[in-house]
Amino acid sequence: MTPPADAPVVAALGSPESAGQIVRLAAREAAGHRRPLRLLHAFNWSAALEAPSVTGPRARAEELLEQAAAAAGEAEPAVPVSGEIVEGAPVAALVRRSESAFLVVIGDGGMARCGACIPADAPAVQLAARAGCPVLVVRPEPPPQGPVLVGVDGSASSRTALAFAFGCAARRSARLLAVRVVEPPPEDRPPDTAGTPPGSDPHDAYDRHGLGTAHAELADVVARCGRRHPEVSVECQVVVGDPGAVMVEQSRSAQLTVVAARGDEPLRGMLGAVSQSLLYHSPAPVIVVRGLVSTAPGGA
Repeated sequence: MTPPADAPVVAALGSPESAGQIVRLAAREAAGHRRPLRLLHAFNWSAALEAPSVTGPRARAEELLEQAAAAAGEAEPAVPVSGEIVEGAPVAALVRRSESAFLVVIGDGGMARCGACIPADAPAVQLAARAGCPVLVVRPEPPPQGPVLVGVDGSASSRTALAFAFGCAARRSARLLAVRVVEPPPEDRPPDTAGTPPGSDPHDAYDRHGLGTAHAELADVVARCGRRHPEVSVECQVVVGDPGAVMVEQSRSAQLTVVAARGDEPLRGMLGAVSQSLLYHSPAPVIVVRGLVSTAPGGA
């Protein structure tokens, strides 16, 4: 779908410690897309009723919204900001808001630092799987000033993510790095000169993995999609390896990583292996693109 012109960027406010980074990045996205910013905090009445005073938790929630609105105003003074306290579970509230939002921004809850201990029901993962719009997962630490990274596997969903990534790179005046990962055949290894038989052409190993074809396909779809943003400098890479591991490693020097929810057309409640790997382990902020249709030329 195409979001309406007044669809807001929604920022999910959890703890005061993470709110500042979330709000600053959300305000930047709202300014770049010329959209209003909506701050949302889910208030747990059950927990509040167990506290010595109900007014205390409610007052802290209102104070959190006020501080976040002030931080957004300092970061992007021209962005209209509003706030809302909703009752109930945060993920359910955010999924509802995502149906009419342009983008939802949420903190990662410390996932990138947890190694293998990440629960499947982590709020950022649940939201990325169920939202009706793209979801930006923010990390605690600011990213480096590297490229905008996007994974492209040739699917329609990845082409939509590529178009979205071009826009992100243009607004940031950043380079775009488009990566396609080719998995090696079973019991094989990535081609290199040392692995070719004596007297043979080293390109034989290259072609054995289909890298030449993959690179040509990637360059073609990037060129077609890039017509809308000729100002963006683009680098295309085709890498042999495990897609999730390769993308996580590439993301270490990126200022933003963009990925489709799944390589094929995603169903609600589902994420692909690559998007999950990036959500769990990428040190860079990650945008999981879903709820959009491609508008790139030639179906790109």
